Amino acid sequence: MTDTKHDSEMLEEASRDVTRRDFVAMSVAAGIAAAAGAASAQAGVVETSVDIKMPDGTCNASFIHPATGSHPGVLIWADAFGLRPALRDMGKRLAAEGYSVLVPNPYYRVTRDPQLDTKVFDRAKVTPLMASVNAPGNPEKDAVAYIQFLDAQAQVNKAKKIGTQGYCMGGPLVMRTAAVMPDRVGAGASFHGGGLVAMMPDGTANPNSPHLLVPKMRSRMLIAIAANDDKQQPDAKDKLKEAFAAAKLNAEVEVYAAQHGWCMADTTVYSAAEAERAWQRLLALYKTALA
Repeated sequence: MTDTKHDSEMLEEASRDVTRRDFVAMSVAAGIAAAAGAASAQAGVVETSVDIKMPDGTCNASFIHPATGSHPGVLIWADAFGLRPALRDMGKRLAAEGYSVLVPNPYYRVTRDPQLDTKVFDRAKVTPLMASVNAPGNPEKDAVAYIQFLDAQAQVNKAKKIGTQGYCMGGPLVMRTAAVMPDRVGAGASFHGGGLVAMMPDGTANPNSPHLLVPKMRSRMLIAIAANDDKQQPDAKDKLKEAFAAAKLNAEVEVYAAQHGWCMADTTVYSAAEAERAWQRLLALYKTALA
């Protein structure tokens, strides 16, 4: 057990914080932003549904890339709601910037299509799904297989480093990816990641805490923290900064004025302005680290 809330609890709490008026306003903004992003990403971008042979089965995923050439590869780790149109739209927008992107279904061990409602969090349904990807050893096995898939594609420039980004549940998976393949991963970005610094009830670090993996990493990192997550665990950002500094890694750790889950355009906590700011920081990271 830890003294931090599980990612599912963060999502539920954040959703309760949104008023009806805010929900309507953000839903309109989300629709406009999603439509604009999808439209801009369509030009010159190819999306293919692929099946990837994994140590524990077959993972269905979207592979999205520019129509021509080879480009740096990027792995996107989904939030608790899994692979869906909002994640594919992110992949398309990123591909339009010149990256070859893999967006896998993190729950392939259980189902190819979890069909989760992003507006109503179903704890009974989501908890076992999250457990399937987060079981000890599974993130590392998956990360290696996904990056091996990317490296086998003609559209991926293997002379360039790999980037990886994750949302909510995907945040700590980014950390584990960067640690298990340090020679291949050049940049990692966590957006409203849950449990990046996990602590025991006695105040000591949980031995499995993602922040303890920092010494194994060699990548540049971007850690974007939600305001309510920071309020719940105000020292987490400091522990992360200390870990990156000790490892002499270039890392940006910042608290955003938004709620847990703010980057996801299909949720009630989406913040168009802060999501765009986070996106621009991501592009700046990749432009530097994956060049």
